[in-house]
Amino acid sequence: MTLDKLAEMGKISRDEGIMLFAFLVLLLLRADIPALFLGDSVTLNTTTSTFIGQSILLLSGVLIWDDVLAEKNAWDTLLWFGALIMMATQLNQTGLIDWFSTNIQNWITMMGIAWMEASALLVLTFLYTHYFFASTTAYITAMMAVFLTVGLTLGAPPMPFMLIMAATSSIMMTLTHYATGTSPVTFGSGYLRLGEWWKLLGHD
Repeated sequence: MTLDKLAEMGKISRDEGIMLFAFLVLLLLRADIPALFLGDSVTLNTTTSTFIGQSILLLSGVLIWDDVLAEKNAWDTLLWFGALIMMATQLNQTGLIDWFSTNIQNWITMMGIAWMEASALLVLTFLYTHYFFASTTAYITAMMAVFLTVGLTLGAPPMPFMLIMAATSSIMMTLTHYATGTSPVTFGSGYLRLGEWWKLLGHD
């Protein structure tokens, strides 16, 4: 942007100044800067930090509650995230992940196929099972070691198999509008409708 364009925009308005202040506050909180000076007792999780930023904007009048309610895509994604993250946590706590890994290893072993076909099945299963999880970090933490163990046990070469699994971890981020933390931001921009996302990004 040229200096002429900046001049046309004029001085920073009150609302723009408050928005900038809220952004800086969130940046400091997310980086745990207060904890560096005041100790771990003032460390805030991301949800609390977000509420603080949102409260600044609402209390100052930069946003009104109708503005918040109008973000239908954000609320829709929030509901997806809440349910699926809770489900992923429960799956891990109830031992379903361990049960799943044991059974998939037994299933592939009984098929009697070579390590190459077995690796392909593992990669595809690892990729598309992510439809049931809302966090890439949580999913990889819970499942990556499981699939790597099964693949190596069945004879897959360690380094190529690990690289393929790592690449798959990136690809799975495009499957749905709740697949990873940045997906809701992208989806919320409004460039794609939900049906278009699932058709174009999830199945290309």
